[in-house]
Amino acid sequence: MRIRLLASLMIFIGSYLPLSLILLAQNYDEGALSRPMCWAFWEDGCSLPLKNPTLSITVLATCVVCFLVTLLTLKIVKPKHEIVVTSASHVPTDLMNYTLPYIVSFMGLDYQEPGKFVGFLIFLMWVFFITHKSGQVLLNPVLIVFGWRLYDLTYRYGADTIDHTSRALSSEPIVTGDRLSQIAVEDVLVLKPNGSAT
Repeated sequence: MRIRLLASLMIFIGSYLPLSLILLAQNYDEGALSRPMCWAFWEDGCSLPLKNPTLSITVLATCVVCFLVTLLTLKIVKPKHEIVVTSASHVPTDLMNYTLPYIVSFMGLDYQEPGKFVGFLIFLMWVFFITHKSGQVLLNPVLIVFGWRLYDLTYRYGADTIDHTSRALSSEPIVTGDRLSQIAVEDVLVLKPNGSAT
């Protein structure tokens, strides 16, 4: 199954939810500590204690929505083929490509400096383009928090004797001999218990 560009973009954006929280924290206005607490930020004279509240809240909300769409997509996807696992090994996700933008965020990235922020967005667009074209956009390390794990998998279709290999995502532990249902999403298999097949 090929992920459409918009869905791929949403999955990619959702994977940077922690980065949006880091940028929100860096956007905190220290001067707000000397002012009385004000929660009715929609009224005149009251504002959120952020230097650029509109942009930072918008980025955070976008990442939250995109990540929820990713979780919903994984929940409703319907596996189509039964496989028998001949070997499976849990692998840590490729964190290097994922952590690079986080490192950049601590090198002076600020919502108050449009040039740096636009440059960072261009960098993220290139990372997205490479990830989308490589078919690896579904490898989202944030999914680990919600119980999804990445596996290097060797498997067979039913009574077939030919071994196939792939990377696979599963919310259940996988062991040799398991009979599971799978659907290929780009170059990654999404695995579910056998009763999930259609």
